[in-house]
Amino acid sequence: MLASWKIVLALPILAVSLVGLSAAKAADPTIDQMPAKLETRYALSALPPALRDKASVYLLDPAKGYQLSRQGTSGLTCIVERTAWELGDFRDDIYFPLCYDAAGTKTYLKVIMDAAKLRAEGMSAAALKAEIENRYRNKAYTSPDKAGLSYMVGPVMRTVGPPDMKVHTMPMPHVMFYAASITNDDIGAVPDLGNPSSLLNPFIDKQGIAEQSYMIQLVGETEKARILAVEKPLLDDLCAYRDVLCLEHMKH
Repeated sequence: MLASWKIVLALPILAVSLVGLSAAKAADPTIDQMPAKLETRYALSALPPALRDKASVYLLDPAKGYQLSRQGTSGLTCIVERTAWELGDFRDDIYFPLCYDAAGTKTYLKVIMDAAKLRAEGMSAAALKAEIENRYRNKAYTSPDKAGLSYMVGPVMRTVGPPDMKVHTMPMPHVMFYAASITNDDIGAVPDLGNPSSLLNPFIDKQGIAEQSYMIQLVGETEKARILAVEKPLLDDLCAYRDVLCLEHMKH
């Protein structure tokens, strides 16, 4: 009889636990699947136009992760990143196009793709952050073993950024040189997030952990204006697709 009562009492507890897990899973925001042509254009906008034709492109299937859409020949690989694992929080409004060279594709891009896959499989944001940090500690992930860069010269992105490192929609075309474990002190940089002019000089951005540090070089104001003008059709289509990608709103 005692054993029977234990089973009877355990079943409601188990049911409540399962309901809690389901509720937590349901609370995670669902990533929308962008139209393939729009996502491709957006991903490739991270590259200078002369480099786009020979680049590989991966598109995100929110239920599975990134899938190869176009095989390139240059060693450059482009995506629109939707999960910023280092935030430890899942959102449905992160969008930033970036393209890695061959060295970055084998290292940093693998981390991004794994993060998307693990999120699709149901891993929580906190668990994902811990898992990626652990893989770096265990050397399952490594930084590039030679100099290289990631292109992010697209006309708009929505992710954390200055002045308060909260999520913003912003035009911030730049390139990122690999600088694992390098600090601003190492290069004598004194970036002031509240002073945009100070960010026109190279500075270090540590993205979650020291192994994912980059030297950031923003394009100048003249080049930024040119990019925005040339990419206006893309900007219009992105804004029509989702209002958080409208530059005039600058939504938080």
